[in-house]
Formats: sequence, C-alpha cells, structure tokens
Amino acid sequence: MTTSLAGPSVRPGISDRSGELYREQGFLLLEDALTPDEVQVLRDETVRICRGERGEIQGLERASPDETDADVLRRYLCIHFPHKLSQVVYDVLLHPVIVEGLKQAIGPNVKCMQSMLFIKASGKPGQAWHQDEFFIPTRDRSLTGVWIAIDDATVENGCLWVIPGSHKHGVLWPQRAHNDMRFDCAGEVYRHPYSDDDAVPVAMRAGSVLLFNGYLMHRSLPNRSQGAYRRSFSNHYMSAESFLPWHQPKDKPVGMGRLDFRDIIMVAGRDPYGFKGVEDVSKPHVRPSGEGGCGAEYRNLGIDVSNRFLGRE
Repeated sequence: MTTSLAGPSVRPGISDRSGELYREQGFLLLEDALTPDEVQVLRDETVRICRGERGEIQGLERASPDETDADVLRRYLCIHFPHKLSQVVYDVLLHPVIVEGLKQAIGPNVKCMQSMLFIKASGKPGQAWHQDEFFIPTRDRSLTGVWIAIDDATVENGCLWVIPGSHKHGVLWPQRAHNDMRFDCAGEVYRHPYSDDDAVPVAMRAGSVLLFNGYLMHRSLPNRSQGAYRRSFSNHYMSAESFLPWHQPKDKPVGMGRLDFRDIIMVAGRDPYGFKGVEDVSKPHVRPSGEGGCGAEYRNLGIDVSNRFLGRE
C-alpha cells in the first residue's frame, strides 16, 4: 500500500502547555489528530491484517474467501505487534502529530517498542485496572501509551477510563488474578488508594489520540453496543536515553543492570545507544480475550513460565 499517513500541517491539541498538562493529569488528549482519510486507511488495514493478508500472526485463523469481513473481525480482541507486518501501522507510529505530542510528554529523543491493534467487537471484554509500566518497565519511568481511536470511542462501546493524577505516586501497585468476566485475561491492580468513583471516561472521536503516562491507572469496560466495533491502536514509547529492561536475550542472558531490549524504532531525535544496533525479536500474535478461559494463573498476572511478559508483550 502506498497511501501515506503524513498527517495535517497543524498540530491539533498541542500547545506550549501540553507537556505541563500531561505531567499534571497523567494524560493528554489530541482531538482530530488524524484526518478522516487516514482513519479510513487504518480501518481498511485492520481488515487485511485480520484476514491474514499481511503475513503470519501466531494464533490467527486465516480467513476463507467466503467469510465476510465482519465475521473475521469479530474473532479477535487484540493483535500485538502489527507494525512488524504492516507498513501502514509502522507509518502511524511516526505520525507527525503523535511525535510532536510525544516530544512534549517525554522529551526530544523518543523510541517505540510496541504496537497493538484492538478490534473489540460488540460483546468483547475490556481490561481491568492496570498500569502499563507493570508490563513494560523503563528505568526512568518515561513509558507513554498512545491510544489512537479509529472508531468513535464511547462509554457504551468500551472507551478508556482513567484516574487523573494516579501516576503521581510513582508506585507500581501489585497485580492479582481476577474472575471478573467483564475483563480479559490480564490481571488487575490492587492495594491502591482509589475507587471506581475516582475514574473519568475518555470518550474520543475517531482520529483522536490519547497520550498517557505508564503509571496512570486506566481500564476499559466491555463493548455493550449493538453490532459496533471499538477499533483502536495502542502503541508504547519511551525516552531513548533510558535502557529498556524488558526481555532477556534467549541465547545469552545478561545482568539486569545491563539489560536493554533493542527491538525498537526511533521516532524522534537521536539514539544514544545506536552503537548497539537494533534487533527483530517480538513477533505478531493474537492476545487471548478470555472467552475460552485464561488458563493458569500466571497468564492472568501477565507473566509466562519463562518470565516473558504476556499482558503487554
């Protein structure tokens, strides 16, 4: 596909105070960051990915020609690392409006380590309260999520909910397994000082983008709309100055003090560790949504038997 996600020349929602607002609230909403044409490109690409047209994805059932797009999309809640297969998804990681927002939130040097495509058809579950740095640790607490709405995200179809200011503690609250059928297989955070009453919904128009701190508590509820999707991309970034102690190399484990996962994409500025090179480690895979059960407790907590993070891998 040759369609470009170049972005508009203006900077929706970005001002001199954007960084200050992000640090105070723990999140920053960029309304209408993507144009309607760009949103449609992403919707079309979602279908191609889910039909297996972009390449192999672990856990994906290749669609037959007689299956409708709707039938195929309803199978999946989330696919991890679609940028490994799709140039369109790769390009949106570097969208100019998003990068400008990231520089306000993080600083001039920014790298990306993960992409996720959420389809979330009607009836699909949400995700319990969590903090993203529990799954993707940085050494300088710079992890930033970028949530791109490619459908209107509403309370009815399962938009994000956040607890403003909950990142300020600088604490990663513990996680535990749950049996709440409203949510997928990832664990829930507990022993924190908040209640559901402290949360606010973040309704977003398609094309809008939410940046949020890796320590911010957030969740989503099931899609209770009739026949509608809540498609989105959720990507993760951090300061390029920080090591990324995420996954041990399989062939030669290193001490935690030196661990620096290098399956990254530079999106802004310079990489001070560029001399290390980059790797291609993470592979696209389907995330379990829980309808068939979540298996052993370690899966619910986000860790598999080899200590690799599943919840945000």
